[in-house]
Amino acid sequence: MDRRKFIQRTGAAAAGLFAAPYILPSGRLFAASGAQLAEHVVFVLFAGGVRQQETVLQRYIADAQNDTVEGNILYNMLDGAPPPEKIVYGTGLGGISPIQPILGQTLQQQGTLFREMRAVSAGHYGGLNSLLQGNTAATQGLQQKPLNPTIFEYLRRHGGIPATKTWFIGNSIGNSVPLLNYSINPNYGARYGANFFAPNVTFGPAGDQYLSDAKVYHPQDQLAPIYEMKAFLDNSFERLGSVPTSIGNTAEEKQDIKAFMEEMFTKTHNGTIAHPPVHDSGDLTTVGYACEVMKWFKPALTVVNMSGVDGCHSSFTGYLAAMHRADHAVGHVWDFIQNQIPEMAGNTVIIAIPECGRNGEPNAIQDQNDWYSFDHSDSNALRVFGMMAGANVPSGLSIGSEGNRVGIVTDVVPTIAEILGVKNEVMGAGFLSPGTQSLFDRI
Repeated sequence: MDRRKFIQRTGAAAAGLFAAPYILPSGRLFAASGAQLAEHVVFVLFAGGVRQQETVLQRYIADAQNDTVEGNILYNMLDGAPPPEKIVYGTGLGGISPIQPILGQTLQQQGTLFREMRAVSAGHYGGLNSLLQGNTAATQGLQQKPLNPTIFEYLRRHGGIPATKTWFIGNSIGNSVPLLNYSINPNYGARYGANFFAPNVTFGPAGDQYLSDAKVYHPQDQLAPIYEMKAFLDNSFERLGSVPTSIGNTAEEKQDIKAFMEEMFTKTHNGTIAHPPVHDSGDLTTVGYACEVMKWFKPALTVVNMSGVDGCHSSFTGYLAAMHRADHAVGHVWDFIQNQIPEMAGNTVIIAIPECGRNGEPNAIQDQNDWYSFDHSDSNALRVFGMMAGANVPSGLSIGSEGNRVGIVTDVVPTIAEILGVKNEVMGAGFLSPGTQSLFDRI
């Protein structure tokens, strides 16, 4: 469906409702008190539970499958030679063709690698909450909004950042992920939340269901189908319980996002979305639309969620391939910023960190290569790495080791706050977990 047909079919009334899921009012409550290290941050929630053994330790299958083959499959992020044999993580039949690196210099060379950090949850939702709240939130449950303010709310309340400058790009509307764009804290909440956008839903089969046969609706007599479509475009929270979704925005923001979404329908139809060179219908497609969001809005903060490696529960082979593609996605994001978004090039920090690790011992499930799979529930699942690169980040620095953990995943919130100039406000708000500090202070 091209842009002309889309506009004709949805009509003026529907177009007035047409928005990314959360479009919030801009406005400044307090002025930021600190100096910025950069004007933009891209935070990649890397993958969906990855083991240290296959990432920074570069053990490949040597540690997991009673084998001896080692090597690095994260070519864009980490230094290290690839595995010499038993290649299954690339493209083509059997995955025997690794994806070529995008970056001429790895992010490890460009920035700082925290080799051994501590996660605070072995579960996905608890882990994602800790990354975005800076708090362990031990009582945080599924289908529940964050209890403490998120980094989005801190930036919008204390930094005066408009809604269209904070984006959370999700790869689905399941597993409570859409709930993470703002908290239920009474001093923060929806009015300071971020725009949530799940492009694989909006531009996937469900989008076709709601939009491909859409027509012009009369705004008085046929409001029901209009609001049904709007509910879908708002990423439809009907499965997640009673959650407020009717958040206002300025007229300018409405028009800007409407124009953006119309452009995305056109580019989707024409096959010109800024996808990575190799992409699929999952994480890599999400990253393509995230690049489009950054190019259009130049956000202060863009958070991108990936979860493909969670297939490790039943397929270690698929897990390796998904992790290799996730590295490809991160490389593409950084390359795209430097070469396609001049307003962000040289003035952006990228941060990548998993929400949790995976177990030290496998479960009983074997995949097509007779390799055992891994869940996430033991102490090994609390081992993660982190890295950041870009403006004012020390380059070529590696911190910590297996016997010397440096950093907690909750450190990401004050780190982003420091980069964007609201560290003092965030640290003084009193919601961060004890011991949490900016990764710059860890350095």
